[in-house]
Amino acid sequence: MTQPILKITNLRVESINGLVLVDNVSLELKRGEVLGLIGESGAGKSTIGLSSMVYARAGCKITGGTVEIDGVSVRDLSPDGRRDMRGQRIAYIAQSAAASFNPAHTIMEQVCEMPIQHGLMKKDEAEKAAVELFRSLGLPNPETFGKRYPHQVSGGQLQRAMAAMAISCRPDILVFDEPTTALDVTTQIEVLALIKKLIQELNTAALYITHDLAVVAQVADRIMVLRGGKMIELGGTEQILIRPANDYTKALVSERKAADKIDEDTEEPVRGPTVLKVDDVVGKYGDFTVLKNVSIDVSKGETVAVVGESGSGKSSLARLIVGLLPRTSGSVKFGGKEMSPAYKSRSKEELRKIQLIYQLPDVALNPRQTIGEIIGRPYAFYFNKTGAEVKARVAELLTQVGLPVDYAGRLSTALSGGQKQRICIARALAANPELIICDEPTSALDQLVAEDILKLLKKLQDELGIAYLFITHDLGIVRRIAHRTTVMLRGEVVADGPTASIFAPPFHPYTEKLISSVPEMRTDWLDEVLDKRKVL
Repeated sequence: MTQPILKITNLRVESINGLVLVDNVSLELKRGEVLGLIGESGAGKSTIGLSSMVYARAGCKITGGTVEIDGVSVRDLSPDGRRDMRGQRIAYIAQSAAASFNPAHTIMEQVCEMPIQHGLMKKDEAEKAAVELFRSLGLPNPETFGKRYPHQVSGGQLQRAMAAMAISCRPDILVFDEPTTALDVTTQIEVLALIKKLIQELNTAALYITHDLAVVAQVADRIMVLRGGKMIELGGTEQILIRPANDYTKALVSERKAADKIDEDTEEPVRGPTVLKVDDVVGKYGDFTVLKNVSIDVSKGETVAVVGESGSGKSSLARLIVGLLPRTSGSVKFGGKEMSPAYKSRSKEELRKIQLIYQLPDVALNPRQTIGEIIGRPYAFYFNKTGAEVKARVAELLTQVGLPVDYAGRLSTALSGGQKQRICIARALAANPELIICDEPTSALDQLVAEDILKLLKKLQDELGIAYLFITHDLGIVRRIAHRTTVMLRGEVVADGPTASIFAPPFHPYTEKLISSVPEMRTDWLDEVLDKRKVL
């Protein structure tokens, strides 16, 4: 019991062009222990997680070090031996569930695949076990949920389905790569509680990769801080949170504490002319109604946040506004002009004025196009520019979002999750829009990079008068940047008004539940909240 189930020694990972991604990192994990990996985007967190299975992304290779699982050197195994170990002994929960599921197969088929392939269960046994996992993860209609295809469920629901897929074989080691990034705060509590329960009951070891110190504090026994592929600090969770030694770690802790404070500059301004006005819209997927008489409006230079749990209709509202989800009734006006329900019927200028930053950059970027092509295409399309003008604008936009100009020649597959999201932001800015719909634009970013992006968005708003419809489940961000907030539940608006009044008592009961579900940066927070809810 005292021997490590996972031991990584002097791990070194390089790109094919010689760039060092992970530089001599070592770690040990015992059964029942959780090690949190914290660091900025591109620090090497996910690369270490994948390397624990002796797997490297395309264009990368493990060039040094050893990886042992229960005393067995995984690097020395044959390809068949590694396949037998993956899924059964060690399983991975990726950051982007939408990019990890096969759109041609049902969720049930994919969750049951591993236990069947490894010979642990027959098909009927695996399906029965999958239903129980769906139920324990709080997924809707667990008996029929598995019959859906990945695109038919929300991002948060798909992330929970991916957790079920990883847990299906009851592995000895779990690698959680931002498992709650796409989840609302209420669902996040349930998933974190489930993770703790599984680790305790199954005596499973885990690597927990995240950029949120408050989240990792609820599950990790120790925390490793990474930067530039190197370990810069390792210690117990309490020590890292209360007495960090490294300056970078101190900055992370300080920034996370600041995230809970309300920015005084977000007091509701004098409202300018209305840019977007949505009145009593109803939206459906087939026979299922996802939006029920929703009304919302955004003024020039204003940030309106839309919050709510996974499946509440936030992203569906964004899709309806831009014309990707036709409305069955109600109206959408931009600048006082009624807009066609379908984007194909809208003019080029109408399309330019509203841009959308997607929640999942992995599935929003064409992996076959260079970054320069991705960012330059909308600029060329909307402004009839070519050649040197497009190249110059791409360089300017890359600089604005904090990326090197030479990234223009790279493919998105060579970038980290946070870097990909910044490309999505640059692409939206390329159209010089009047309204940007931000669908979880910072969910893939570490705390410091997210803060830079939020400052950039605010700077652009101050300079250009851009309006934002900011869809998020991060209430800390809402309280800091949103002038007004709309709270949604099961497709309906349950609260709407200035942010200060939404977050001040008396609360709507659901708003109060959301606020009480925001993780605090102390190790006993989750247990305390769960105990309170048992009493209630």
